[in-house]
Amino acid sequence: MREYLLFVDTETSGIPRDWTKPYSSRENWPHIAQLAWVVYTKDGQEVKAENHYIQPSDYDVSPASGSVHGLTVDFLRQHGKPRHAVMQRLHRDLLQYHPLVVAHFMQLDYHMVSVGFYRAGLQNPLEHLPLFCTMRATGPLVRHSNQGFLRLGELYQRLFHEPQPQQHDALADAYATARCFFELQRQGTITAETIALQGPLGLQNNSAPKPRKPRIKVGVGAWLLITGLALVLLAFFLIG
Repeated sequence: MREYLLFVDTETSGIPRDWTKPYSSRENWPHIAQLAWVVYTKDGQEVKAENHYIQPSDYDVSPASGSVHGLTVDFLRQHGKPRHAVMQRLHRDLLQYHPLVVAHFMQLDYHMVSVGFYRAGLQNPLEHLPLFCTMRATGPLVRHSNQGFLRLGELYQRLFHEPQPQQHDALADAYATARCFFELQRQGTITAETIALQGPLGLQNNSAPKPRKPRIKVGVGAWLLITGLALVLLAFFLIG
């Protein structure tokens, strides 16, 4: 494992419309409203934490996203910083610590941070760093067959038997992800092998849980009707 780990989380202005489109597709990709990261040593000692809001100079917050994280355009105008300044600070830490980058639902955070670097005119260090998604690591902990992974709050509750504090705040979520990571590592769910299996760039396209297709339930009456129609059609063709 790397000497340092960087746990990152984003709160966004919306959700991507198409995960496969280039970052230059402005209307497709939402914006980072809040970006936070916490750096730890590999033995769990906190090194530093950063938490920043980004000025909404070129974006609005969708009502659906605002209802989740509670961030408003007025709040972001008052407390936000220029995007370039925020992304430059993360860029510097990624280059300085060369960490294993960890997130819960890495697919979203990877793309949002990458979009942030693109819009700030900065090279993307994530392309050259190992990534790990704690959400994907929760597969063995799932108790219901119709659930692929555990949300961060569900994982936190399962591990520590208490609600996750301040959900959908980027800094609180980054801290919660770190605590869950080290606990899963202590329990043996996360190992050097599971980290290596996810690979340096293997998370961008497949870390999102795939939606299950709904099963269509057909009652006995429906089956009798279908069978009857089939017999009628068969008789029609035989007579004809």
